[in-house]
Amino acid sequence: MSIALVERKGRKRWLAASMLAGTATIVSLQEAQATMQRQTGPTIAMGKPTSQSDPVTYLSDQESYAKNGVVTWTGNVQVWQGEHAMRADKIVYDRNTGVMTATGHVAMVEPDGSTSYADYVELSNGMHDGIARAIYLRMQDNAKMAANGMRRTAGQVNDMSHAVYTACEICAKHPEWPPFWQLRAYNATQDAEHHRIEFSHAYLDMLGLPIMYLPLFSMSDPTVKRQSGFLMPGISPHDRYLGTYFTIPYFWAIDQQQDLTVQGLFSTRTGPQISGQYRNNLNFGRINFIGGLAYDTHHEGQYVNTFGNTVAGTNDSGIQGYVRGSAVFNIDRNWRGGVNLNLASSANYMRDYRISGYGDEMLSSNAFLEGFGVGSYARLDTQFYQGLNQGVIRNSDLPFVLPRFTYAFQGQPDALGGTFSAKTTDFNVYRPEGVRDQRGQIEMNWERPFHNRLGQIWLLTARLDATVYHADHLYQQPTYYATYRSHTTGQVLPTIALKMNWPFLRSFAHGHGAQVLEPIVQAIAAPNMGNSANSYMPNEDSLAYEFTDSTLFALNRYTGTDRLDGGIRGNIGVHGNWTWRGHVVDFLAGESIQQHIDHNRIPYSGLSHHLSDPVARVRVSPNQYIDLTARGRYDPWRKHFDYGEGLLSAGVPIFHVNAGYIYEPVTPYYYYATDFRPRGPTSVYYTPTNEVTAGFSTQFSQYHASVYGRRSLSRHEFVSLGGDVGYSNDCFGLDILAIKQYTSIGGQQRNTTVLFNLTFKTIGTFGING
Repeated sequence: MSIALVERKGRKRWLAASMLAGTATIVSLQEAQATMQRQTGPTIAMGKPTSQSDPVTYLSDQESYAKNGVVTWTGNVQVWQGEHAMRADKIVYDRNTGVMTATGHVAMVEPDGSTSYADYVELSNGMHDGIARAIYLRMQDNAKMAANGMRRTAGQVNDMSHAVYTACEICAKHPEWPPFWQLRAYNATQDAEHHRIEFSHAYLDMLGLPIMYLPLFSMSDPTVKRQSGFLMPGISPHDRYLGTYFTIPYFWAIDQQQDLTVQGLFSTRTGPQISGQYRNNLNFGRINFIGGLAYDTHHEGQYVNTFGNTVAGTNDSGIQGYVRGSAVFNIDRNWRGGVNLNLASSANYMRDYRISGYGDEMLSSNAFLEGFGVGSYARLDTQFYQGLNQGVIRNSDLPFVLPRFTYAFQGQPDALGGTFSAKTTDFNVYRPEGVRDQRGQIEMNWERPFHNRLGQIWLLTARLDATVYHADHLYQQPTYYATYRSHTTGQVLPTIALKMNWPFLRSFAHGHGAQVLEPIVQAIAAPNMGNSANSYMPNEDSLAYEFTDSTLFALNRYTGTDRLDGGIRGNIGVHGNWTWRGHVVDFLAGESIQQHIDHNRIPYSGLSHHLSDPVARVRVSPNQYIDLTARGRYDPWRKHFDYGEGLLSAGVPIFHVNAGYIYEPVTPYYYYATDFRPRGPTSVYYTPTNEVTAGFSTQFSQYHASVYGRRSLSRHEFVSLGGDVGYSNDCFGLDILAIKQYTSIGGQQRNTTVLFNLTFKTIGTFGING
């Protein structure tokens, strides 16, 4: 069947003639144009292969027929055969041979929606075979390819000579200028069936200058989002432990929902490593695991750790490996289970091969089952920890949690207007060296808010904490009690609290500002939970005590429930806020008054007298460009600050500054690291935490940069320094990242890392680590 455009009395009409049936039908111009749009649009689907016997459909301004069967169409010619379409200024079609020759502004639309342009095209075999001159292909993601000549075979393979490829925009004012980057090859082959493009004897040009020679280079075409094949190799010219090394990754797209990436690493200073990542997105969950196996030739000698103890060399050479990842499975609409795995044969192996996670204090793994209900949550899990920094953490001190059960319930308002909530965290903890204990615990809470005509907002709280323990090895860390026997104990603490907020509001600045001045008073009554009440009681979750503005009105200022704040006490404070024309000033200040003084054994807790150290917080934001927050705790008896921190954020999008400061006269982490009872806390405990951080970032047009630093003022040394500088445009990105770490992991000080990342749109990312 063919469609021809004929001129009759100045009117254009479509004549559809069936050459086989001998019938004719007149159709409207709009219907014909719609047919053309369907045939040439970018959403054409692949169907049965086109053959020479398939009918040719055409549209032209003029046509002429020769007796030898040659048809010539001129003037905005558009031709379809099967799923291929072409337009040109002139097309000559030989009915006998099926050869079609097009000249002048030739454009071909392929079944996948891509478009190619040429000066001259000659096609045969249902537009599947042919040649083209001065060919130009436009693909997805703004990718473009051009060649002096092209030969098409079977409609699937295009062989091109003297080809160039780029995903960069061409300068509209100066189209003769080279693109930002391009691949320039002697030969290129486009495989439409397998969606790949191969270049031979290619150069990578940047701004018209060749920077890299590639004897053979293969890549997926821009239509491919997931396809098996080798990914970009990586190379690092220098590394402290690996020397010069390079990586070769291979990606296997198993199916639409799962894939596997395998990578080989080869270095000059140690043995090779093979690693892999498996991902699977299931209808009822997801799996993502990565692991590796290597032959590590480095040996670590003994060293002295933070506590002055000698740590012997570990068995960290030879066959080493790691695995990390997660799997989550939905059981039904309310329950799901999963596992998070993070294991390594040694910390030094992670250091030697730059495994992600090296530098952390520890690795944690767990398996869990959790359920979600209306106002309720339940979780059963197990925990396993592996210490990475033997200079601070000994693996034998780390616990196995087998298992832990957590449940939380939040009720609806009852007949009295109050709300009931409850939660429990129960566990069994095992340590190779240290306290081994089991805990059963419940916390029940009832709250009733109300207000009166004076504008006062009241909150009445009734709380009950109950815990039972069974423990042995209490003479070891973290409690160091003077007993070797097993011990069963518990605690019950009922608490009643009444809190009143009395906000006073007014407007100012001619109605453009609002002021809030809010006195806050709280009374808490509970039995005293002094040191004697905690005798032989394990402590797993309350190793730190935090008395700041954020916990001023908290019923329990410990981080957990193994230790509880008891006794009769009151908390007073005042909150103020001024907001006007984009300016904000907000502050909170207060103190705690306690009947019993039971925190003397925690130095610098802020609660060493009946009247606590005052705590305060202030935030000042004069405009959208500056934001400053500071908080602290002041000891009026010693006349110095026990705690302080500040955060500053200032700048505009083109240039932004961040700074921070924190001070604390002790390092609480070390308080439970050694047996302090015979001689008190070690000198390490009294090393102040006194650090400042600062950095800036800038972004101007296509350039960006950032720098940061962290320095310990108490130790008179930097903790870390780093920076990033980069450039990006529509088709290219460059990032240079440098990090210097001054802290030590185990007995080894970490070194400087420099990372170069070059991203070429539609091709991939090249990484160089130094």
